[in-house]
Amino acid sequence: MTTILIAGAGKSSIYLIQYLLEYAGRYKWNVIVADGDGKAIDEKINGSPYAEKAVIDITNIAEREPLVKRADIVVSLMPPHLHIHLAKDCLKHKKNLITSSYVSEELKQMDAAVKEAGLMFMCEMGLDPGIDHMTANKIIHSIHRVAGSIYSFKSYCGGLIAPQSDNNPWHYKFSWNPKNIITAGLGGAKYLGNGKHVDVPYERIFENNKKIKVDDLGMLAYYPNRDSLKYLDTYDIPEIKTFLRATLRYSSFCKGWQALLTLGLTTTEDSIEKDGQTHQGWVMAKTGCTDRKVLTAHIARKLGLETDDKVMNMLKWLGIFEETPLGTGKASSGDILLEVLLDKWKMEPEDKDMVVMQHEVEYLHKDRKTKLTSTMVIEGEGREHSAMAKTVGLPMGILARMVLNNKVTRPLGVVIPNMASIYRPVLSELAHHGIIFKEEVE
Repeated sequence: MTTILIAGAGKSSIYLIQYLLEYAGRYKWNVIVADGDGKAIDEKINGSPYAEKAVIDITNIAEREPLVKRADIVVSLMPPHLHIHLAKDCLKHKKNLITSSYVSEELKQMDAAVKEAGLMFMCEMGLDPGIDHMTANKIIHSIHRVAGSIYSFKSYCGGLIAPQSDNNPWHYKFSWNPKNIITAGLGGAKYLGNGKHVDVPYERIFENNKKIKVDDLGMLAYYPNRDSLKYLDTYDIPEIKTFLRATLRYSSFCKGWQALLTLGLTTTEDSIEKDGQTHQGWVMAKTGCTDRKVLTAHIARKLGLETDDKVMNMLKWLGIFEETPLGTGKASSGDILLEVLLDKWKMEPEDKDMVVMQHEVEYLHKDRKTKLTSTMVIEGEGREHSAMAKTVGLPMGILARMVLNNKVTRPLGVVIPNMASIYRPVLSELAHHGIIFKEEVE
């Protein structure tokens, strides 16, 4: 019997697990779902006779390695820093691996050994990174086939709240790993702008608030995402002058987050004694305010705002100026903020999220300038069956099925899905699941 090991049963796993379980009966698959949370596994496998529950500590080799050894393929939705444990086991026992995370330095160093073992370690096979790579390279390759010369490529993606569930001043709720919100932009960002390398430090990532127009949604703000430059060689567009990968948010979110950042409330580098402390006391200590009666005015002055500014109202809505106890123990400001946001930005069962991705490609073809805009907008069905879970999980599940059934030629080594042999069949099936891009040319 063919065995699939899925590592991770968190927010983004439900479509991946259900997709593979739907095919398990036909192909006689055994699907092992491993996670530290047994309840989360039960919710996802829903009593399927083809599923096997494994409650393990993924960092414990005695618990993890026997599962990898049994598997024919490993699909990991674990936090990025944990993939390496599975990767080492996969190399040792000659198993193919699929993850949705960025290629880490540790994984990159395994490339030669993975190739030599005749294995595929497919990373960045989710939404962003993942669907962005596949659709971007499909566009790039199609332009190159007609001898077009691409001079500008901008790719935007964001997990947002759907308009009908948008009922808070931040226009945001959690549809994926909340911790990633706190760490977003921490390493700064790099991109190519008009032929020049642009470095944006963390402190300035959210302040520019540039915007793009998305049909039927209006204007969305964006901020540069990580290091765009590292994809220049992978995407093979040597003629490019502007190359940017960015994250989409509503404009007010970026302004509000810049305020939190400026106040020092997002940092994970400090240590706060929570016992006997309140949200108000924490904010006062972080901002140097000595009189609680003037805290609002002090914060407004520090941010260069009026006390009735929209951003000030957003901060008040979070409750961080109130005398709510912090709890006990020690924590960083970022961790305290995350506790606040987990309550304020939680999705209700009926809430729907939304994923928006847009590529803007400008190129010369026969001396004529052309702009191609390719856009995907998908809404979730509810909190559990979110658009984020669908767009992260399905690409991984589809590739796993195709590898097991020999429907694709596996690229060897530590790779991302930028090759036609992968993106063509995967994008074709994603379209059957409603993940479709609308293209406009001008």
